[in-house]
Amino acid sequence: MQRILSTELPARVGATVRLAGWVHRRRLLKSVAFLIVRDAAGLAQVVVAAPAVREQIEALTEETVVEVVGTVVANPTAPAGVEVVEPTVRPLGPPAVPPPFDLYRPVLTATLPTQLDHAPVALRHPVRSAALRISAAAVSGFRATLDGRGFVEVHTPKVVASSTESGANVFALDWFGRPAYLAQSPQFYKQLMVGVFERVYEVGPVFRAEPHDTVRHLAQYTSLDVELGFVADHRDVMAVLRETLAGMVATVGERAGGALATLGVTVPEVPAEIPAVHFTDALKIAGAPADEPDLAPAHERALGEWALREHGCDFLFVTGYPMAKRPFYTHPDPARPAYSNGFDLLFRGVELVTGGQRLHRHADYLAALAARGEPVEPYAGYVDAFRHGMPPHGGFAIGLERFVARLTGAANVREVTAFPRDLHRITP
Repeated sequence: MQRILSTELPARVGATVRLAGWVHRRRLLKSVAFLIVRDAAGLAQVVVAAPAVREQIEALTEETVVEVVGTVVANPTAPAGVEVVEPTVRPLGPPAVPPPFDLYRPVLTATLPTQLDHAPVALRHPVRSAALRISAAAVSGFRATLDGRGFVEVHTPKVVASSTESGANVFALDWFGRPAYLAQSPQFYKQLMVGVFERVYEVGPVFRAEPHDTVRHLAQYTSLDVELGFVADHRDVMAVLRETLAGMVATVGERAGGALATLGVTVPEVPAEIPAVHFTDALKIAGAPADEPDLAPAHERALGEWALREHGCDFLFVTGYPMAKRPFYTHPDPARPAYSNGFDLLFRGVELVTGGQRLHRHADYLAALAARGEPVEPYAGYVDAFRHGMPPHGGFAIGLERFVARLTGAANVREVTAFPRDLHRITP
């Protein structure tokens, strides 16, 4: 008999079925026992009346893996309106050692550090796994949207010879006796691949050796990167970003409806046109000094509140960041060279996306590096490609974990990350 999942039970009323999963909970009453079995799809209620099977159930521990064969009957009070009766139960392994928290409770009561220390079992809780299902759906929507617009998925190296952002916040390693670094982003490579496919994207890990110990930063996270050629300026990039976000949100709604319901959240609306403000205006709205070179988290929160109040929108573009705060490959605003053709996208008051138009002329790269006192040699393999003809181009990067955290209302990005890596944690 082929195994079925718990969600298939309503269509099998009257049939004998085989389930398999984990012992989620046992309820031992005087005349009857209930065995709740959890599988990848959900929960199934098994009713045990036979004394021999009840004795077997009493000996089981939560999280033991079992197989159940029984008959499906309708019961409006059971999960999904059905339950399994007259079962035979067979353990598929030794009795499990119960985790240090109860997975059957609606909310994990353990502290977040305890959950992270025991991540392989904490992630089994429906609330924790729901966030990961939403993450998977978001990536699916990201890929599907871009595939439908002629983008090609690429896979670039995660070990590089120089830092991407001209900074010191990289993880150094020994590469057969030579210095190398974990990639801060696929920035250089995705730009170079514009010269091959014109439109590319990548889903992959990036590494930041930044000593941040906050609820929004990780040392390793998943970056959803996009780069496209033949743009007029950064506004073309922003338009593609809006389409991509709309596709991600729609796919989350379609494919992760159960996970959204578990967390009690709804997906936001991505408007046909996301409101945008220039950096200089953003400072005024946030009440920041006019000479502030960047937006602090408090400024972002103020801008998020303003966007919701004035536009009824969870998203806000901030354009024209000062060139001094952008990487050397950023294209300046031709009308205001001190400001960039770059942008950030705020989602519910938190920076979610950074993007913009890039330089595309070889001479401009040489000048940009010289202006910052940077030598060309560490970037030679990257910069040299622009001698061979590159179109005007631009792109963006979405932090996946931060997107899911904002979408679900998680207070800490680690709540939606399977095995986070940060300033203090490198296991499990």
